[in-house]
Amino acid sequence: MEKNWYNQSPDETLKNLSTTKEKGLSHEEAQNRLQEYGENALEAEKKKSFGEKLKEQILDPMIIILIAAAIVSVFVGEALDAGIIIAIVIVNAFLSIYQEGKAEEAIEALQKMSSPKAKVIRDGEHEEVDSNKLVPGDIIVLETGDIVPADLRLIESSNLKVDESSLTGESVAVEKHYDAIYSGKMEIGDRENLAYSSTIVTYGRGMGVVIETGHNTEIGKIATSIATVGEEQTPLQRKLAKLSKTLGILVIVICAVVMAVGLLYKHDPLDMFMTAISLAVAAVPEGLPAIVTIVLSIGMGKMAEKNAIVKKLLAVETLGTTTVICSDKTGTLTQNEMTVVKVFTDGNVYDVSGTGYAPEGDVTKKEEVVTIEDDENLKILSSIAALTNDAKLKVKGSEASITGDPTEGALLTFAEKAGNGLENLYKKFDRLEEIPFDSDRKMMTTFHDKIFDEITSFTKGAPDVVLDRCSKILIGGEEVELDDKLKKEVLDKNSEFARSALRCLGYAYRKHKTLPSELTSEVVEKDMVFVGLTGMIDPSRPEVKDAIKECRSAGIRPIMITGDYLETGLAIAKDLGIAKSDDEAIMGRELNEMSEAELREIVKKKSVFTRVSPENKVQIVTALKQNGHIAAMTGDGVNDAPAIKKADIGIAMGITGTDVAKNTAEVILTDDNFATIVNAVEEGRIIYSNIKKFVAYLLSCNLGEVLIVLISILMNLPVPLIPIQLLWLNLVTDSFPALALGVERGEADIMKEKPRDPDEPILDTEIKITVAIQSIAITVATLLAYFIGLKWYGLGEGLHHARTMAFSSLIICELLRSYTARSIDKTVFEIGVFTNKKLVMATAFSFLLMLVVIYVPVLNDAFGLMDLGPREIAVVLGSAVIPLLAGEIQKKVRFRKNK
Repeated sequence: MEKNWYNQSPDETLKNLSTTKEKGLSHEEAQNRLQEYGENALEAEKKKSFGEKLKEQILDPMIIILIAAAIVSVFVGEALDAGIIIAIVIVNAFLSIYQEGKAEEAIEALQKMSSPKAKVIRDGEHEEVDSNKLVPGDIIVLETGDIVPADLRLIESSNLKVDESSLTGESVAVEKHYDAIYSGKMEIGDRENLAYSSTIVTYGRGMGVVIETGHNTEIGKIATSIATVGEEQTPLQRKLAKLSKTLGILVIVICAVVMAVGLLYKHDPLDMFMTAISLAVAAVPEGLPAIVTIVLSIGMGKMAEKNAIVKKLLAVETLGTTTVICSDKTGTLTQNEMTVVKVFTDGNVYDVSGTGYAPEGDVTKKEEVVTIEDDENLKILSSIAALTNDAKLKVKGSEASITGDPTEGALLTFAEKAGNGLENLYKKFDRLEEIPFDSDRKMMTTFHDKIFDEITSFTKGAPDVVLDRCSKILIGGEEVELDDKLKKEVLDKNSEFARSALRCLGYAYRKHKTLPSELTSEVVEKDMVFVGLTGMIDPSRPEVKDAIKECRSAGIRPIMITGDYLETGLAIAKDLGIAKSDDEAIMGRELNEMSEAELREIVKKKSVFTRVSPENKVQIVTALKQNGHIAAMTGDGVNDAPAIKKADIGIAMGITGTDVAKNTAEVILTDDNFATIVNAVEEGRIIYSNIKKFVAYLLSCNLGEVLIVLISILMNLPVPLIPIQLLWLNLVTDSFPALALGVERGEADIMKEKPRDPDEPILDTEIKITVAIQSIAITVATLLAYFIGLKWYGLGEGLHHARTMAFSSLIICELLRSYTARSIDKTVFEIGVFTNKKLVMATAFSFLLMLVVIYVPVLNDAFGLMDLGPREIAVVLGSAVIPLLAGEIQKKVRFRKNK
């Protein structure tokens, strides 16, 4: 069948679909087509099975290294070592799966549970059916407030307006005309003879024939296209994978060196192999994957408390790397509620305060509050605005909502703010007749009695059109001749409002002795008295300005991507601080002719993209990523979904967001608040900073262990630490302080720092220097205790004494090292020794574990350790402070150098 339905007339469409306007399909035919086309529903996102999630965890490079180490340990008879490694792998995998499962449950709770109904004609009878049972050829009846249940070719329309913001991003409802026929290709937002699935009828009524259902609808096409956008690794995934690869190579090199040296010294090959294994164990931070998972899980919990549900653990960190946020306008930066903000009448501009549909606010003239009691022009203008109106305003406590067109809802709210109570208006002035709005004449007129003691027609519409039909103007409550000067004044003000992206309407009236017998525009809408203008806008969210400022101070670039018109988008962007000048805006159609290279250049200069298609959004995000940005994309509509998936971090609105957007995003904002994104970015930065701290801590400890073992081998001495001791250190003793470092409080000025280079490794230059200094200090301290032990007790049985001194010295070195790791530039005393209570408890617990394995008889036998006496303890404590002193001296030197 022909897919460009907007090129066909209603009769052609009905014929092609073998249906009729009067009778629709028969029940039998509807059932047959349901079998042929399937249900009118989008397939739910397929959830990963437990096995798939487990597979993802096991295939992590760091985990693969650990599993390999465990297998080798089994083959060489070290079953205990292998058991500890496998236990940590299992804990890490299940922790990650558990946290992602909790996020999925929270998301499911956000899904809408209602099954929408559709009014359909079948066998000539009007009935309601579940919308998922609709098929091509069904005749659908549309009324104000209805959700369009499928893609329709309209076959009837009367003052029909449809809110398509969830699909196109355009905030103003679109007028629909069934008799429009197009000859060429038209963009989605310009097809006035079609209505799309999931959009909302805001005004009038209509009838349409179903042309597409399910995945063939415009929403369905977008949902399908999302599947073609590939998943990409997050920055943390890439960096941890790189670190794992480096450690893997290091393990292989160390093992080869040890084997070569051992064979050179003519040691037993099996002993050398076991020694190589101990070095491999020392090189790999076994606790790292589990600690990363736990810290990210804690971050996920904190973000959920701050109204951001994170679906994937690694997305927590990705938020902290964000360099650009691409935000939809309608409903994200703005409130998605039209609001009258300016009025022009009697030669004066009035400001209207308050936002949304709640009638809380004032009308002021020259900063003085005015009402209809003391301003006749305002009284008449607000009466016309409220009475030439088919919307309904509902106020319940502090909550307000409208039924009908958002523009007309804004006018009702304005009338209330002006003191023109709607209930009183409706009681006093009945509507006698009306000439409905149509897009050709761009006006609407209603007739009322008891006004001016005569029957009066009130007219509202496009300002220039209404003004052309007027011969007089209301000045100071008096009707005066409308001369060219006064007319120019009105038109100039209309242009001024329009340049500020205000949607303007004009108002006029005409008195009649009796109700005209011929209710036509030609007879009624002429020789009118012009009263004034209103200017309205979809206002920005009040908290967004501060959020944008914080983004900029954090070096994050905000970009607006919207389906709305250029003037509207640019005005909002300027108001919020996203754009400063007009040349920062561009329309989507201009992007269609650009090459990839041109797009990469244009996204560097433009901050506002208007009238964009879903494809344009993906183009923009792609170009930003090619320029090296870590891009976040926020949105709530179906049209946002492909770009949400393409972005490094996709963010959907939890309240107004469509299910397609929520299913696609990594993060869902439960309060639809742009400021929540900034809070989440801050949390992400803190988490990444803490990950760097504990990675540096673990690596400096592990590198120290490697150097300790390697140097002893090169000196042809027995190794100071055996594999089980190294495992105990890495998996138990080191892990608790590392975990406490992962929940360190963020630096006070973390949101004033510029985003780090996305390609910056976890171990930057300063961290590498710190790791090198600390690992050398740990090596010196541990070998010092070991050599003293050997000198005192010699080899043989004395080796256990020396190893115990090395073991305990190394543990205390690493526990003290955790305190210096809390900050790269501030000393322990500057940040406070006890300010991280979790670290204090973690180090105390780790110290207790050390005492247990040294002094409990069964355990010290298993670990090859001996009790320590007073003089051994004095040596251990004396050597253990070396790394702490080295770290604090290094910070002072760095501070002076930077200063």
